[in-house]
Amino acid sequence: MTVIVSGPEVDRAGEILTPDALDFVAGLHRRFAATRAELLRSRAERRAEVARTGRLDFLPETADVRSGDWRVPPPPAGLTDRRVEITGPTERKMMINALNSGAKVWLADLEDANTPHWHNVVSGQVNLRDAVAGTASFTAADGREYALRTDAPRATIVVRPRGWHLDERHLRIDGTPAVGALVDFGLYFFHNARALLAAGSGPYFYLPKMESHREARLWHEVFAAAEEHLGLPAGTIRATALIETIPAAFEMAEILYELREHAAGLNAGRWDYLFSIIKYFRDAGPAYVLPDRASLTMTAPFMRAYTEQLVRTCHAHGAMAIGGMAAFIPSRRDPEVNARALARVRADKQREAADGFDGSWVAHPDLVPVCREEFDAVLGGRPHQLDRRRDEVAADGAALIDLSASVAPPTAAGLRANVSVALRYLAAWLAGSGAVAIDNLMEDAATAEISRSQVWQWVHGAVTLDTGEPVTVELVRRLVDAEPLGGPHADAARELFVEVALADEFVDFLTLPAYRMID
Repeated sequence: MTVIVSGPEVDRAGEILTPDALDFVAGLHRRFAATRAELLRSRAERRAEVARTGRLDFLPETADVRSGDWRVPPPPAGLTDRRVEITGPTERKMMINALNSGAKVWLADLEDANTPHWHNVVSGQVNLRDAVAGTASFTAADGREYALRTDAPRATIVVRPRGWHLDERHLRIDGTPAVGALVDFGLYFFHNARALLAAGSGPYFYLPKMESHREARLWHEVFAAAEEHLGLPAGTIRATALIETIPAAFEMAEILYELREHAAGLNAGRWDYLFSIIKYFRDAGPAYVLPDRASLTMTAPFMRAYTEQLVRTCHAHGAMAIGGMAAFIPSRRDPEVNARALARVRADKQREAADGFDGSWVAHPDLVPVCREEFDAVLGGRPHQLDRRRDEVAADGAALIDLSASVAPPTAAGLRANVSVALRYLAAWLAGSGAVAIDNLMEDAATAEISRSQVWQWVHGAVTLDTGEPVTVELVRRLVDAEPLGGPHADAARELFVEVALADEFVDFLTLPAYRMID
């Protein structure tokens, strides 16, 4: 029984990769890796069944859970007011700015806004430990200094580990790569749980990309084992599940129920949700071909059904409902772009607050006041609106997958944009950046997934553009070759895009082949 750490050296890694911490992670891996592998196989089997039958619906065997009168525990310290949450990677400067931003919560993203370069994996844990200790500081190349504020409350830290599908090849346990989610969770929990509790907070997590309540049950079992290991009370760990896959949208109540005393809420992970719909129904015919990514808004009927169902489910069971990401990055040079985009952000947050959400996400500190103002207008002095039941919302499975009102011909401009954004993002990802500002939007793995999966669907579905031109492999390759892409990773980015957008078999996640291309 061995634990082997590889990868390049990382400053202060010895503070994180201690023998006790590695033993803790190894214990989680040995206990739960087999169940995780079984659940990943179940994902593929379920998707194949949906493709065969054309049916996706609520589970009849869990009807009692959906209609049951049960509730999750009340919000814990630091998560009673979540009206503004800011997201971002654990890069040191961005972390300090997020914690100082005035947001109530910082989503410390070890997943879609990060890349699994070993330096990022380890340094992210170092930065988180310093943030919990209150000692994080940073001096930029131009001499500017950044430090955690002491004159006002800082955002509560909620960590998002990697999804169940990702391995960590730089940490091998008994000859196999460790489960990436357990590495991220285990190192943060082991080093910080007691310090967080002593500071009046706790070990809080966002759980990404789950596709079933059985995956939530696995997280519950991981949490219970971790609490027992450190001698902490059951329910010390609290988790918010992202509903960002279409099968999970049919199991919202079940996911909360399976998390039990660890449940804190659900989040509307809009970008991954759109990606999941495209992925799940990629070969289901013209009725499931979505229009250009830029025209996919939260006011589309199938997206309204998703968000209203989420609020209804959460508040029926005492859980927080957290809205989706505002990805706009303000421009210092173009006030007209700012004015138009900020108006859209404000309308988005206004709609979420009016619909009953308890808070929402932004990607940039400048958007914190906009989001806060809209939720303040609805919440007033209340920390949340858990008492607002949405009983008038029907549990309508057909509405969740009825895309008919949103179907429109993809455009040539939309195809070019998909290719361009995906290529630029992949080049940055391969260089080690998971959150990338492109055309005034914060792109991460989820948004890149939408771009490349739309291209795959349009090519394999023989879609015709608004110009009358069919989307073919040859057309996409011409666009790939024509994209002005520089830097040392340009060729690798083109190769990767062709693999994930044009291969005969759909690649489940672009990060899987991308991971093979980095150290």
